[in-house]
Parts: sequence; structure tokens; C-alpha cells
Amino acid sequence: MLTSKQRARLRAMANTLSDTVLIGKEGLTDAVIAQVEEVLEKHELMKIKILETAMLAPREAQQVLCEELDAEPVQCIGTKVVIFRVARQPENRHIDPDA
Repeated sequence: MLTSKQRARLRAMANTLSDTVLIGKEGLTDAVIAQVEEVLEKHELMKIKILETAMLAPREAQQVLCEELDAEPVQCIGTKVVIFRVARQPENRHIDPDA
């Protein structure tokens, strides 16, 4: 669980990120979840855009992704969500949320 200070730091870092994954009308398929897993392992922090044609709300998509991938929700504004997970492989760890 992230503290409010950690979440604020991650939100600031996410400001410069571009949308890494787009979720469209197909919703959260296995392929989308696998893609998010791959990006999280490489970058730890990612921004996802939920298109208007998706049949789920952004906060709902964020919650499902966080549960499926053991990630932490950072931010949900409009159609964009930000999630964070410490990389499982030590060589992929770039972000220290406690710093």
C-alpha cells in the first residue's frame, strides 16, 4: 500500500509519461493484461488511456488491472489511469517509491 507522500511523488513522475496502453471497445482482454504486465515489469510506472468506446469506467479498469497484476493505483483522472508496481526482477527496478 502506497502512502500519500509516495503516491504524490509517483503522480509527479507520471505527468511526463505518455499513454503506454490504450484500452478500447474489447475491454480488458488477456492480451491487454499481458501487455500491461510487460510494460510494468520494464518501467514500473505507466499511464493507460481508457477510450470512450470501452465498456468499463476508467476507475473500474484501474481496479481490475491492479487486482490482476498486484499493482498499486496511483491516479485516475478523466479517461487516464496511472498504476505502479515494483519490478519483480531486481535489474528492472528504476523507481524507489520511498525516495
